Amino acid sequence: MNAVTPVLQTGAPRMALVGNPNCGKTALFNALTGSRQKVANYAGVTVERKEGSFTTPEGRRVQVLDLPGTYSLRARSPDEEVTRDVVLGRFKGEAEPDLLVCVADATNLRLVLRLVLELKQVGRPLLLALNMFDIAKHRGIEIDVDRLAAELGVPVVPTVAVRKAGTVDLLKHIDAQVVDLALAAAQGVSQGANTWHEPSAEEVRATHREADRIIKLAVRPPTKPDTWTTRLDAVLLNPVAGLLILLTVLFFMFQAVFTWAQPAMDGIKAGFDALAAWVNGAMPDGILRSLITDGIIAGVGSIVVFLPQIVILFTFIILLEDFGYMPRAAFLMDKIMGGAGLHGRAFIPLLSSFACAIPGIMATRVIDNRRDRLATIMVAPLMTCSARIPVYTLIISAFVPDRPVAGVFALQGLVMFGLYAAGILSALLVAFVMRRLVWRGTVEPFLMELPAYKVPDAKNVVMSVWTRAKAFLQRAGTTILSIMILIWFLSSFPGAPEGATEPAIDYSIAGMIGHWLQPLVAPIGFNWQMTVALIPGMAAREVAVAALGTVYAVGGGEENVTALMDTLGHSWSLATALSFLAWYIFAPQCASTLAVVRRETNSLKWPVIMFVYMLTLAYLASLATYHVAASLGWA
Repeated sequence: MNAVTPVLQTGAPRMALVGNPNCGKTALFNALTGSRQKVANYAGVTVERKEGSFTTPEGRRVQVLDLPGTYSLRARSPDEEVTRDVVLGRFKGEAEPDLLVCVADATNLRLVLRLVLELKQVGRPLLLALNMFDIAKHRGIEIDVDRLAAELGVPVVPTVAVRKAGTVDLLKHIDAQVVDLALAAAQGVSQGANTWHEPSAEEVRATHREADRIIKLAVRPPTKPDTWTTRLDAVLLNPVAGLLILLTVLFFMFQAVFTWAQPAMDGIKAGFDALAAWVNGAMPDGILRSLITDGIIAGVGSIVVFLPQIVILFTFIILLEDFGYMPRAAFLMDKIMGGAGLHGRAFIPLLSSFACAIPGIMATRVIDNRRDRLATIMVAPLMTCSARIPVYTLIISAFVPDRPVAGVFALQGLVMFGLYAAGILSALLVAFVMRRLVWRGTVEPFLMELPAYKVPDAKNVVMSVWTRAKAFLQRAGTTILSIMILIWFLSSFPGAPEGATEPAIDYSIAGMIGHWLQPLVAPIGFNWQMTVALIPGMAAREVAVAALGTVYAVGGGEENVTALMDTLGHSWSLATALSFLAWYIFAPQCASTLAVVRRETNSLKWPVIMFVYMLTLAYLASLATYHVAASLGWA
């Protein structure tokens, strides 16, 4: 094996955080870097890349990389492959780390010690951070840190990432390692030899035995085991009570998305209305004012107004993840998933798809079997992502009365829950059909480690929610803004001829396109304005609302979401509105999702199949919905 040469020549040293899933590694990353972090993707793959920087107590700046969770350098998924390749210096365009910090859940050391023994073979300076050390002590777990360090041959540091002073000792050790790195680099001294290789089955068993031996020497289990986790699991993992609790949590989450966000949405809407009114008063009538008010303000404002709902949804998902409930929910759903032909691990990617199909599809990398992974990828976009929320909210607010049901629930929230439920059931049904027709065979058994319950850290939750909210706002300020300006242009040019009696938009490019395509969607109850909105909706679902706002604003002078709701309520029949909702349950996903599917599957075939089958389902669902509603006299 080649000797590991010093790379610390110029600039800040690079430190990589490695560890098992659910070990608190990201919480430690957030505690070290604070706001000095950025999220992107690794070059050529869709694995998320988190990098930041921090300054040690001695004033030394360190670059830190939060690597995807892994149990071993024997990679079995795309996430684990990235971690392995970065650690071993194999990743193209990615400088190898100068220092490795293995983050461990102090309440469950057995699995991570196997990883530590592998990381030692890499030859890089290595620290073991015993995270959640306070929880381990509270449970009566006694860890002889000095003995553990002696047996492993690496420094071992207790940490509590969620406390302000919980990383002080770790920072001191990092400082010392940075000094050693700089000294070695100055002297041209190699740090060690990389002796890691793909282990044989016997070597894996030997590593397990060594980890067990060290555990017996350095870790003493509690004399009185903590029964808190056991008591919670007895209820939350119960086949009946556990499922009822899970459904209650999901139902409450969807109710909150619709009801809690309303005051903040009203405030944002009032702000954009005031801005539009100011522009109208400050600028003379003309094409520029139309661009700013009808194109930019009406378009972007009709999307940003839904930010509170997005934030609430992400907050729920992050809290459930941090609490340790997500793996348990996956365990509960295993039988249901298996009945539909999906692997039990598919639950977490599908639940993540409620926020956005893109991270949901990327999360399928935890599924080792390619067939199971493809099945999950193909149905993930059927889950009701946050981009559908603006569409659902618009139509529900326009056509469903705001009244209580049974004195407790909001009728609009119940309808929203029904739409989410329809997406879930359709995903399970499509998966069932695909596994019977395309990917026949048994589903692999479901094995997943259940992490310890822990109280979510407020700072970590806020930072995670802010990162996702910022991504939504950037999308609204770039992609959606560009699309809305294009829609405004197509809706405004050419202008109406002299003496025209119809609205100006009827004579525009958008009007021409809408009228040309309208016969194709007439059987499902859509008018030409809806057709204009559907086209950019293929690029980004939520743009449909802004597109409708722009189309109706140009045609009738409406400028805000409330006015748009009133306009739709008078322009559409209930059958048309229900058909539009049915379309969006199955609507072909945004272009970004298709691109991610292309990259995740390394094939053009699967995104094409996904687009065709979802377009077909959307049309058939809308067709059936419209004609059933019409037969009931709702047309």
